[in-house]
Amino acid sequence: MIRLFLLLLAFCAPARAQQDPGVLLRLSAAKLQWEAPAEPLRIAGPIHFVGTQGLASWLIATPAGHILLNTGMPGSGPMIEASIRKLGFKPEDIKILLIGHAHVDHAGGHAHMKRVSGAQVAAMAEEAPLLESGGKTDFQYGTVPAFGFEPVKVDRRLRDGETVTLGAVTLTALHTPGHTRGSTTWTTTAGRYKVVFPDGAGLNPGYRVGRDPSYPGIADDFRRTFQVLSSLKPDIWLAAHTDVFDFERKRQRGAWVDPRGYRRYVARHVRSLREQE
Repeated sequence: MIRLFLLLLAFCAPARAQQDPGVLLRLSAAKLQWEAPAEPLRIAGPIHFVGTQGLASWLIATPAGHILLNTGMPGSGPMIEASIRKLGFKPEDIKILLIGHAHVDHAGGHAHMKRVSGAQVAAMAEEAPLLESGGKTDFQYGTVPAFGFEPVKVDRRLRDGETVTLGAVTLTALHTPGHTRGSTTWTTTAGRYKVVFPDGAGLNPGYRVGRDPSYPGIADDFRRTFQVLSSLKPDIWLAAHTDVFDFERKRQRGAWVDPRGYRRYVARHVRSLREQE
């Protein structure tokens, strides 16, 4: 989610940059190393981290082929490919490409990875137009060039609660809108662990949920999303931005189980919504 990082930089950037989301995006990408290579690793079961230092991409490997969730910024595709190969897998064996939400920092490499693998792109029906437009239909950033990315065709449009299965792995797509209209939280299991990839909770600078809402129904969407996120009880939660879930510390400790951290994550975003209403 872009919100936290743009908000942070808004306080330290020059006044002109504060008014330009494209400038803030570029500052965030540099400061938080969204495009810096990172060492890949296995998290639990079939789930592997193949992202950058600041952005998470998740490879879910099976003997029947692989699933890739999120692809980082434009230009990150070759880094993701290299990480996958370093783990001993082949990018060409990716069968399904998934997305949490189609902002440039998570969908930027989708078109590249689809060309490499020929994978089927699956996305929530409400998010498909945003992915296929390369970000141009976004309610907040659609006219900001820096937020654009190469469009990619969605092969399968999902509904809330539908599942995606490959080999013995099944992921469930939960519609958690607000951050975008089709933000999607994914749930699965890794051995004995319940795993959640939460999405949709972030209120970016400029989002309006009370008076003159950014889009009709955005406040209700966020409320529903927080109900859904609050109902989940994961052992492991893996967010789209590495520092959101304290990736580096967990990596150093080799400990990923963190139900208390997940509850704090949801509570923090609930408070943010209340402050905006």
